[in-house]
Amino acid sequence: MGFWNLGKTEDVMQGYTARKGLEGPFNFVGRILYYDPKEGRYWDPKTDFYLEHDEFQELNLQFMRYLGQI
Repeated sequence: MGFWNLGKTEDVMQGYTARKGLEGPFNFVGRILYYDPKEGRYWDPKTDFYLEHDEFQELNLQFMRYLGQI
């Protein structure tokens, strides 16, 4: 069994806390997102917009490449 060291999460996540009604925060290759279960979409607190499905798919693909899964 192996593991990946993704760096210091606390540095990237500094200033991001739990928000009522949202799940997260989640770190996707340095981009912090929250999941809104009512909307069924991810929300970016920096832009105050929900991610489009294809934008999230691209982020997820980058994350999987980073982990060496693809």
